Amino acid sequence: MNKYAMNDITLMQYIFLIQGAQVGTGILSLPRVLAEKSGTDGWVNLLIAWGINCLAGWVILLTLRKYPDFALPDLFNYLFGKWLGKLLLLPLIAYFAFFGWIIMINSMLFIKAWFLPKTPGYLILLLFAIPGYLVVRHGLRIQARYAEFIFYLMMWVPLIFLATLEHGHWVHLLPVLKEGWEPILFGLPKTVFAFAGHEVLLFVYPFLKKKQYAVHGMLIANTITMFLYLYVTIICFVFYSPDEITSLNQPVLSLLKSIEFRFVERVDMIFLAIYLIVVSRAWNAYIYCTVFSTCFLFKKQDHSSHTFVYFVLAIVCVYLVKPTWIQAEHWTTLLGNAGMGIMYALPVLLLVYTSGFEKYRRWKAG
Repeated sequence: MNKYAMNDITLMQYIFLIQGAQVGTGILSLPRVLAEKSGTDGWVNLLIAWGINCLAGWVILLTLRKYPDFALPDLFNYLFGKWLGKLLLLPLIAYFAFFGWIIMINSMLFIKAWFLPKTPGYLILLLFAIPGYLVVRHGLRIQARYAEFIFYLMMWVPLIFLATLEHGHWVHLLPVLKEGWEPILFGLPKTVFAFAGHEVLLFVYPFLKKKQYAVHGMLIANTITMFLYLYVTIICFVFYSPDEITSLNQPVLSLLKSIEFRFVERVDMIFLAIYLIVVSRAWNAYIYCTVFSTCFLFKKQDHSSHTFVYFVLAIVCVYLVKPTWIQAEHWTTLLGNAGMGIMYALPVLLLVYTSGFEKYRRWKAG
């Protein structure tokens, strides 16, 4: 019997958990990053990165469907034994813990820059921690419901960007592939990392009620993320000139400054405040993966105490380090390098190892 059956989730919740883990604050600067690396052909990168991430997700699911009742800690324990499995799990715990922290740090820096410049960072993180703790401590089902609710609640937000199209110039996108494929391939690593989040499949899959639709759900989640990135990127490329967009740190927020209504002037600030609710799905997902794994190490069922300790340590780290934009960017780069191994190398290695492991087990049994 699946020990996670009492906390199972629906296909829609599964989709929005994966999609929520992928979309963070990186989208605010993504058009600039694409323009710097690949020019106005950077939107092509998104299509290629989407294909790569769908392939990586499919490889993960090929492995997990052999062990439908196992999350990643269970799988490591089964494949490598009690002690080696826990040892191999430690760097993954560090990755998920650091990823969740970085997402909160970037969100905190936006809050300080736009709303509360004189408020200490640790107090802002405390405000993040209170609702985050309440969501994560109650398990994956509550978190999945939260992710689904936020998605439906925020579906109207992308429509705001349509107000800028009347001032845009579609000629900025032409000709397609004006400099060939080399700039596109050069910018691909940054674009691929923008889709980070599908690795939560390693923890979410055993909770899915209808596992026969796991691949379909993964593809839908990646496609939603791709269309969101493509939509925002093309609008920014159309609105700004190719040279202008590279001079803006967060072109998405700068774009919204140009929108004014009679009843509100600073659309950008309202958007940022609302968007941080969307981003909370991402840090919640990574924090859950962290505390789920640490509870496995200590053989605990209830991860409330681990969630509390995580948020306390996150706040203390901010108090001691006092992160800046430069530090956050440096840490994100390091995390991106590590993420390539977790997102793409690990699934392939697991698939190869499990295939050999099962053949050996059958040979030994026969």
